[in-house]
Amino acid sequence: MSLQGKVAIVTGSGAGLGLAYAQELAAQGASVVINDVDQTTADAAVASIEAAGGKAVAVVAPVGSTETAEKLVETAVDSFGGLDILVTNAGILRDKSLLKMSDEDFDAVINVHLKGTFTCVRAAYQHFKTEGVAGRIVCIGSPTGQRGNFGQTNYAAAKAGIIGMVRTWALEMKRAGVSVNAVIPVAATAMTKTVPYFQKAVEADEQGEPMPDFFRKGLGFGTAKDAAGVVAFLSSDAVDGITGQVIGAGGDRLQIWSHPESVVSEYHDGGWDYETLQSQGGELLRANLQSVGESMPELPPELEPTS
Repeated sequence: MSLQGKVAIVTGSGAGLGLAYAQELAAQGASVVINDVDQTTADAAVASIEAAGGKAVAVVAPVGSTETAEKLVETAVDSFGGLDILVTNAGILRDKSLLKMSDEDFDAVINVHLKGTFTCVRAAYQHFKTEGVAGRIVCIGSPTGQRGNFGQTNYAAAKAGIIGMVRTWALEMKRAGVSVNAVIPVAATAMTKTVPYFQKAVEADEQGEPMPDFFRKGLGFGTAKDAAGVVAFLSSDAVDGITGQVIGAGGDRLQIWSHPESVVSEYHDGGWDYETLQSQGGELLRANLQSVGESMPELPPELEPTS
């Protein structure tokens, strides 16, 4: 199931996870449109793919607007003759707790992550439908969008929204033969580099050494390349008929995330009015509280961060 002859767009692919996705797609035979907001970064990404024998071009533009989305599709068609794969990875962070988060902080993250995913998928799907392409769309989510995380109201909203759109698009695109899935990567990135808990894992990655098993096996935390293989697989013909799924990728672990389902259903004759809820609702809810956020196991002494 080679990607030879396929054409892919990867947003936010100048560095980090996005670059790893683009490089893996190219290694499997796809021609790739790189996207970044910095020309030097984008050029370096293209050069890295070409040096490995692949084909790539760059579009330097911020993701979010319809203009950028259409330019990405046009560049794929003009440069490589078509479009088969879209990976929506572009994103920014503006982390602050709720009362410190400004409108600008919220809007900036929503525009790049959520609106940028929407506009790029819409433009790609329009091409797929017009040209009769059974395309592949991979949208990048986050554990934060699944579980929540302190200080990330904007990011959590965007990533949760992306998963909602993926499920909706799986329904809308099914007849066209387009597969749309989400990947939840857990990997060493610029963000995790700043978290002391992951210090030893990130240091090992930067030094080209294997990450400790505590991270790779216990936490499912790994390198960008670990997640890149999953993205490339979901971009291939092998996933025909697999759509609307949320796949976790990190370290030695692969996950299939469940879609939200009710855990308890209780019925009361005449409905649940205020008085009934006062007498029975609290007990029912407290007996079935669902967890929020991620809970991490205690680090072994040898993996404790150093100053």
